[in-house]
Amino acid sequence: MKTVLLAAIIITYSAITFAQNSFTAVIRDSESGEPLAAATVLIQGTTIGGTTDDAGFVEIKNIPDGTHTILFRYIGFADFEKTYIFPLRQTEPEEVYLSHEEEEIEEVIVTATRSGRTIADLPTRVEAISGEELEEKGNMKPGDIRMLLNESTGIQTQQTSATSYNSSIRIQGLDGKYTQILRDGYPLYSGFSGGLGLLQIVPLDLKQAEVIKGASSTLYGGGAIAGLVNLVSKKPGDERELSFLLNGTSAAGLDISGYYGEKYEKTGATVFASYNAGAPYDPSDIGFTAIPRFSRFTLNPSLFIYISPGTTLEAGLMGTTEERTGGDIRYIEGNGDSTHSYYEKNLTGRFSTRLGLIHKAGEDAEFRVKNSFGYYDRSVEIPGYRFSGEQFSSFTEATYAAEQNDQEWIFGVNLWTEKFSQEKTDTARLVDYSHVTAGAFIQNTWKISELIALETGLRGDYQNIYGFHLLPRISVLFKFNSHLTARLGGGLGYKSPTVFTEDAERIHFKSVLPIDEDRAKSERSAGGNLDINFRAAFAHELTLSMNVLLFYTQITDPLLLTPLSGGYYEYQQPGGSIDTRGTEVNIKLTYDHLKLFTGYTIADVHQSLNGITSELPLVARHRVNNVLMYEIHDELKIGFEAYYYSPQKLQDGSMARDFWICGLMAEKIWEGYSVFINFENLLDTRQTRFGSIYSGPVSDPVFADIYAPVDGFVINGGVKISL
Repeated sequence: MKTVLLAAIIITYSAITFAQNSFTAVIRDSESGEPLAAATVLIQGTTIGGTTDDAGFVEIKNIPDGTHTILFRYIGFADFEKTYIFPLRQTEPEEVYLSHEEEEIEEVIVTATRSGRTIADLPTRVEAISGEELEEKGNMKPGDIRMLLNESTGIQTQQTSATSYNSSIRIQGLDGKYTQILRDGYPLYSGFSGGLGLLQIVPLDLKQAEVIKGASSTLYGGGAIAGLVNLVSKKPGDERELSFLLNGTSAAGLDISGYYGEKYEKTGATVFASYNAGAPYDPSDIGFTAIPRFSRFTLNPSLFIYISPGTTLEAGLMGTTEERTGGDIRYIEGNGDSTHSYYEKNLTGRFSTRLGLIHKAGEDAEFRVKNSFGYYDRSVEIPGYRFSGEQFSSFTEATYAAEQNDQEWIFGVNLWTEKFSQEKTDTARLVDYSHVTAGAFIQNTWKISELIALETGLRGDYQNIYGFHLLPRISVLFKFNSHLTARLGGGLGYKSPTVFTEDAERIHFKSVLPIDEDRAKSERSAGGNLDINFRAAFAHELTLSMNVLLFYTQITDPLLLTPLSGGYYEYQQPGGSIDTRGTEVNIKLTYDHLKLFTGYTIADVHQSLNGITSELPLVARHRVNNVLMYEIHDELKIGFEAYYYSPQKLQDGSMARDFWICGLMAEKIWEGYSVFINFENLLDTRQTRFGSIYSGPVSDPVFADIYAPVDGFVINGGVKISL
């Protein structure tokens, strides 16, 4: 009996053993024939699978007899399935060719570098916020773009007013004056007009936001020492787009936006309109507004004329008006008296025109002309003091681009004018100025081989007050294989002196003396970065992408607002430098419907002035970004966020405490409409919980540096409709 049982066990084990099969394959790109490393191969309905090596080879063992469908998958390529019957006789590995995905994964075209290439083929490092990520950030803050930028690694929005919510953007720890903000390549947010820029840009009509970190003055002229942000507007498509957004907040905020875009036979049009409003809000009961009372109207119509298949004319208008009042909440609500009398009032009007012509001179050449004219009127008023003025600006540019063999050349000239006239009062020391900058540039992108691409540029700018600036830049892209790339680049930059900085904004430009143009000189910078990207796909729909950025920028002859006797402030250049260096790490993991984004930034920013080195104030040396998303495409989105800020040095030399900010959002999507809700700052992190944010009497408060939120926990939610 034992002998029979033993024989049965041996026969059964042998049958099972011989029923296990192996499968080998080589996975390749259908266009280039190159092997695809880290491609996923999975036996459907089982947990059996594997990933390819650097040669695209994979071997799968222990496949049972029978008919099985094998799934072949790689990031950016269409899934491929094939059915096999096992046992399978193989004398050599199966050759499998995957095609590039065209429908579900849209290539991101970047315009900030002027070349119009896909982001994967650019030697210059560019970050693009687009698609679903842009929509998600828009749900959280539909009235402006602060959250869109602030939650990106290496970028921090800095609140410059405790009661009016005014903010600026810092890239890699450098002051907001060193960042250039563009709209479709037009520099519309600079000088006096940049003070409330982040608060007055509504994201519903944006297609994407492009961020270049580090010296970028070669691309668009002065101002882009820390980097630039190019906001790309939607353009009319073949199908009509009509969408609306209605949002309300627990802080009595309201956002109503509408967008229309459509392309006809010879013309196209887009129209964007929005109304944004908020009531005075004081969650800490300290008597001062964390969110001011405001109302803003925006209207942006554009017309596109398709003169011929290769020639397009674009004309557009942008208009924004806003009233914003923060301060003592009793005064704002109409219950003020001699004690409760403090306020900060901002009245702004922003109007601009845009005109652009694109003409294709054959298949490999293109000529572009663009012009914009801007008018900006703003008044800043506190008890007993008012600062107001008008800024007129214009920008004209002509470029010619041509491709030949593996090289692309871009030649261009531009003229930029800016004039500010301060409202004249009896005690005013006028900070009027008139700047004219003429520039010429050349840019070359050379695909040296399948592995290396080189981008070089040279710009010469002549500024009527501060003279000539020569600005070279260089970037190199290395494609080691299908999942590992690196970029190395650097360049020079400059910033013409201006009184309109974060430091002057904090004191409402009160008692700020005009810049001595005979002594002042441009701030100059030099910097570079090394960027390494890795991506891979594993079995069971798990993918990983990782980016590491090392950066360094040095600014020489920084312009600093310095207090003088008598209560005045003067911009001085004491000599020395400001240095920022650090690392950004971004990791993205996806598994089925789950996505995990983790980012870490370390920014070491110091100023060395008159032989003394100190830490730059209001910079979080360490920041951690975490976002976990659960998403069923076109059905449901649920996201959780957690952000950490390390202690920051304040202007008075003290150290602020560290803090976390967490949030939760959800959106349910149906055909034609969706409903969303966002719980911002779940932990109710507020600077007022860490200590007082002002000193002195209520009627004449002196506010502390704002380094953490003051509005606390806020819920917003609404509906989006697409017709």
